[in-house]
Parts: sequence; C-alpha cells; structure tokens
Amino acid sequence: MPEVFLSVGSNLDREVHIPSALAELEQRFGPLRVSSIYETAAVGFEGPPFHNLVVAFHTELPVGRIAEMLTEIEARHGRTRDCQKFASRTLDIDLLLYGDLVLREGKLILPRDEILRYAFVLEPLAEIAPDHRHPVLGKTYRELWANFVAAQSSAGQDRVAGQVK
Repeated sequence: MPEVFLSVGSNLDREVHIPSALAELEQRFGPLRVSSIYETAAVGFEGPPFHNLVVAFHTELPVGRIAEMLTEIEARHGRTRDCQKFASRTLDIDLLLYGDLVLREGKLILPRDEILRYAFVLEPLAEIAPDHRHPVLGKTYRELWANFVAAQSSAGQDRVAGQVK
C-alpha cells in the first residue's frame, strides 16, 4: 500500500484551518503521521506568515482520486482557485509523494518540485521520513535537507522556516 505525503499550509485563520484539515484528512484516510508545524514568511508576496507541516498516510486509493479529495477539502475551507499563485490562503494542501511514483500529468507532478525548492516543505518531510528516498534522485530526505542547509549557509542565507511545535 503506497505511503502518501502531503504538505499542508495556511496563513489565514491558520489556527482554525490546519486542525480542521488534519481532522478531515484523518477521517478520510485514516491514521496520519504529522510533522511539527513550521512558521514561514510569505514567499513571493506580502502577507501574514504561514504555518506549514507535512502529513503521511497509507492508502489504496488511486493518486487522481486523492488529488480530487484534497481540492474538495481546500474548497470546504474557503480556498478559491481564482487567486494568484503567490497569495494568502485559508488552506493549501499539496500532494508531494505517492509511494515511489514518478508522474507528470497536467498539473499533477510527482514527486512535487517544491520538495527540493522550499525549506518549509523539505524540513518537515525530512523530520517524518528521514530515511525515505526521493524517487528520482535516490537520496534520503535527511541527506537532501543537510545539503539544503549547507547550500543556504554557503550562500550566506538564514533558514527560511522556524519550528513552532
């Protein structure tokens, strides 16, 4: 049974939307493995900081059905699709990984590119799945996170995410 990893984020009423989304995800998919919550400045726009985390679960559901269900959950939390890509949002749930599946079908891309691009995705993923391997690169998420931190340090940048709890 594939293990699925999702990133979950919110910067509008995040104290309401994140717990509610986690409850709905658990109701639909069963027991969740949940990372710590990380607070992150808005990227690409001015706005309140985000709370971000990664959750994992096992399921037999097909990847397309999971993607549909995530869109439904976002919509129930007031997420609209008519806003800009970089904008505040009540809830953002992205499908990061579906087992070792590598897929490019329309907007559905697995593994999701953001895993390697953003600390607020990679750090919580490395927290709950340090020894899992990226299906394309073959490196563990622990290794990828260490490389990410080293690259930021050598570039003179600070980490962009801070653990909340």
